[in-house]
Amino acid sequence: MGSTRRRFTDEYKANAVSLVINDGRMNADVARSIGVHEMTLGKWVKKARDEGKQPDRELNGDERAELERLREENKRLRMEAEFAKKVASWFAKDQR
Repeated sequence: MGSTRRRFTDEYKANAVSLVINDGRMNADVARSIGVHEMTLGKWVKKARDEGKQPDRELNGDERAELERLREENKRLRMEAEFAKKVASWFAKDQR
């Protein structure tokens, strides 16, 4: 039995990916319109996005300040959540 696997040119893949990335169309819509499986198109799009990633850039002053503020807030919220768990467990013990 011969292989039924279809082969697509790089240009064909690039055009399909462009419809998703540049035109903002949904993977499912594009896949249906060009006759490929949605998962196949998804892999092409993921590969294109991974290849096009820019290296991480340094944070500017405002971004760094916000990051520090969010880290502190996250730390405080975790402590509050932990405290709430302890209080709930203490009240649950008293109910017995």
